[in-house]
Amino acid sequence: MENVKVIIYGLGAMGRGMAEMLLKKKGVEIVGVVGRGKMLGTSMYDYLSVERGDRPDVIISTYDKVITEKAADVVLLCTDSFTKNAFEKIKYCLENKINVISSAEEMSYPKAQEPELAKEIDKIAKENGVTVLGTGINPGLMMDLLVVLLTGACEEVEHITARRVNSLSPFGPAVMEEQGIGLTVDAFKKGIEEGTLAGHVGFCESVNMIADAIGWKLSDKVKQTMEPIVTNVYRKSPYAEVQPGDVAGCAMKGYGYVDGKLKIEMDHPQQIEPELEGVHTGDYIIIKGRPNINMSINPEVPGGIGTIAMCVNMIPHVINARAGLKTMLDLPVPRAIMGDMRELIER
Repeated sequence: MENVKVIIYGLGAMGRGMAEMLLKKKGVEIVGVVGRGKMLGTSMYDYLSVERGDRPDVIISTYDKVITEKAADVVLLCTDSFTKNAFEKIKYCLENKINVISSAEEMSYPKAQEPELAKEIDKIAKENGVTVLGTGINPGLMMDLLVVLLTGACEEVEHITARRVNSLSPFGPAVMEEQGIGLTVDAFKKGIEEGTLAGHVGFCESVNMIADAIGWKLSDKVKQTMEPIVTNVYRKSPYAEVQPGDVAGCAMKGYGYVDGKLKIEMDHPQQIEPELEGVHTGDYIIIKGRPNINMSINPEVPGGIGTIAMCVNMIPHVINARAGLKTMLDLPVPRAIMGDMRELIER
C-alpha cells in the first residue's frame, strides 16, 4: 500500500511545523515543497535541520515544478489569510487534480465573505474530482466547530459567547503584520482607519458557521471592534520584537445579530508573550439556553501547534470526501492520527 503523498505549499512558521509533524507520522510522505527566495534549490531536510535517513530527498522549488498533475494526494497550502489571495493557488492545485487543505482563515467558511469565489472553487474542485477544505485552530475549531458541537447537548439556544485569550508568539511574520505587532499606538490607529490592519481574520467566518449550523439567520453583517494591546515591558517572540509603549497585541470583538438581537459574541484578545504581564491564556464557550453550558480550557489550546495539527489531521477526511468545497461542518470530527495514516484512507 502506497504512502499518502503530501506537498507543502509555503514553508513559513505553519508550513514548517506541518512538515516536521508529517515526518514523525507513519504511512505518509512529503513529496514536494513549494518555497521562495533563498530556500529555493535547498533540501527540505537541510532547511528543517531534520535527519533525512533513508528517505528520498525533497528539493524546495517553485509551484510550477512541484505541483503537477496528480503529483500528490493533497497540498497543504500555508501562504495566505484571505480567500481572494489564496484563490489562484487553490485553483492551480485543483486543476492538477490534487486535494487542498488551506490554513487561510477566510477559507474556513469562504461563502461568508466571498460567496462567488466559494462557488467557483466548488465548481473547479468538482470538475477535477478533488476536495478543498479550509481549517486551523481558529477559525476551524475553538471558536466555531467546538461551539457547534456543544450546542448538540442543547434543547434551546438563546445566546452564545466564544472567548479566546491567546498567545501570538508561535505565528509568523504575516500574522504579526496583520495584527499590527510592533507598531506605535498612533500607527496602529492609522492602520485601522486606512484598513491596512486585518487584526484577527475569522470572526465573520466563525459567526456565520455557527449561525448556519444551528439554523439562525443573521439579520446584519457581522460587526467588529479592534483595539491595541499596549505593552509596558519589552517583549520578543520568534517573529516579532516590541518595545515598551508599543503594540504587542490586538483585542478584537465580533457580534452576530438575529432578528436585530445580539445572539453570538466573539471576544479575542491576542498578543505575543502575554505571560510577561501576567495575562493567563484560555478558551471559553458560554452557551445560554436549555441547558446552560460553560466550558473553560486553561491555558489556551496553543495556536501554533493547534493549526498545524488540524491541517495534518484532516488529511484523511479530505482525501475520503466527495469532490467539492467543504467546511469543518461537512467532514468527520477531527482527531489525532496515532497510527498508520494509510489505514484511514478509503481506497
